[in-house]
Amino acid sequence: MEDILIISNYYPPEKGAAANRIEQLALKLHQNNYNVSVVCPLGNYPKGELFPEYKGKFSVTENRENITVKRLWIYPSNSHTILKRVLSILSFSVGLFCYLLFKKTPKKVVVQSPPLLLSFIAVFVLSLKNKKIILNVSDLWPLAAIELNALKKDSLSHKFSLFLERYIYKKATMILGQSNEIIAHIHSVFPEKNCFLYRNFPDHGARVMELTTEDNQPIKIFYAGLLGVAQGVYELCQKIDLKGLNIELHVFGDGAEKKQLEQLIASAKEKTIFFHGMLDRKELHERLKTFDIAIVPLKVRIYGSVPSKIFEYGALGFPILYFGGGEGETIVAENNLGWVASVENYNDLNETLNQISKYSKSDLATMKKRIFTTAQNTFDLDTQMKDLIEKGVF
Repeated sequence: MEDILIISNYYPPEKGAAANRIEQLALKLHQNNYNVSVVCPLGNYPKGELFPEYKGKFSVTENRENITVKRLWIYPSNSHTILKRVLSILSFSVGLFCYLLFKKTPKKVVVQSPPLLLSFIAVFVLSLKNKKIILNVSDLWPLAAIELNALKKDSLSHKFSLFLERYIYKKATMILGQSNEIIAHIHSVFPEKNCFLYRNFPDHGARVMELTTEDNQPIKIFYAGLLGVAQGVYELCQKIDLKGLNIELHVFGDGAEKKQLEQLIASAKEKTIFFHGMLDRKELHERLKTFDIAIVPLKVRIYGSVPSKIFEYGALGFPILYFGGGEGETIVAENNLGWVASVENYNDLNETLNQISKYSKSDLATMKKRIFTTAQNTFDLDTQMKDLIEKGVF
């Protein structure tokens, strides 16, 4: 078996799309006869504090489903303050720098980006050691930070981030992009760079749809995921109008906006929005079996971003209400996965919700079956992985 290392800022038992995506990559590489190891921080995300099993430890080595996971110390934080976030990433990056410099590493290494500082440290050391660097780009930073108003254009921080971004693209042997927009952006800087599309397809292992549709119940729309700046769930709950509609919104997750969200829901006169906290992925999927529609929002249109929730919940059979713009909007529309509301346009979102409220439960049940079949045929991780291996990516 050939050795391959994955470097990531997130890995289960941490929650969220990033951790799930890297785990799926690791498991699929293992299933294709690679000996996979992962280097990541001690588990802390999205709470911003070390999980109980990692407190008081400097490093931990685990075996998770035949994947060797090496966890290094980190100063955890989910603060809105940029300085604290940078300190958190820097704390892990220093440990990673020493680990990569002095430890024996495989010839092939997958580096997850963002965070930019982390990927820069990894690419810098690995290029010195002449490794094959497979850069996995899931979001375009610093461009996304500018669009989210987390970074000021042409500021010193912006210029420094651009330097880091250009460096990792230049030094990477090849690049995996999570969207066509990401690949187009990289080719605009380095036209000759070998880039490959790698979608965040899930692998639920389900060949039969397990969703059920409850008659005589409101239409249950859910959001499940991180409660961070990019998703804008707090603003969504402020501006969504469910008055007089046969619709409930259920929120599952954790993150920086959790407390604000809990206070907003508790103070609401009409109980149409419900908060359930963060659940384990398997438990969440079990709870969602009687729900009807997945809402996938982004606070603003972020160039290059394609939320993995489109593939995650489409593959379970859920119709998608997409409210994020960009390439994700095209995927939902072209595959007839549900509804699209114009990003940042809450009037359009509320009008779409009004249309959805007129659907019968039998209409939704028919949609679920069709979408499940479409996703099974279109969002296949095994086919994607085998194609990339045949092309010599891994």
